[in-house]
Amino acid sequence: MFSVTVRDHMMIAHSFRGEVFGPAQRLHGATFVVDATFRRAELDPDDIVVDIAAASQELNAVVGALNLRNLDDDPAFAGVNTTTEKLAQVIADRLAARVHAGAFGENARGLAGIAVTLHESHIAWASYERPL
Repeated sequence: MFSVTVRDHMMIAHSFRGEVFGPAQRLHGATFVVDATFRRAELDPDDIVVDIAAASQELNAVVGALNLRNLDDDPAFAGVNTTTEKLAQVIADRLAARVHAGAFGENARGLAGIAVTLHESHIAWASYERPL
C-alpha cells in the first residue's frame, strides 16, 4: 500500500457535555496539527498516490472551514461532542466527499482510503481512517 500525507493546522473553540470531561465542559480553545494520509494499492498512471498540491489545497479548504471558530455555534455540530476523535472523522468524511466530487482530479478516484490524525500536543493525538 502506498501513501502520501499532507499537513495543516487549525485553532478552534468548543466545550464538551459529560462528567468525564471535567473542566473541559467549559468553553476552551484547542490547536490541532492535522495530518491527512491518502492510500492506494497501486500508483496512478502518473506514478503518484495523489497530487500533493491538490491534497494540500483540499485539506486547507476543509480545515479552513473550521479554523478560528467556536464549534459550539456551528449547527453541523449541534448535539455532538467535538472531541479530537470526532473532528478527525468529520475532516476525513469531508475530504472523502471532495474526492468523490472530483476535486482531487480524476485519478484520485483510485484512492483506497483516507486517514486523518489530529495532534493535540506532542504527546496526544487521535486518528480516524475510512475507505473510499
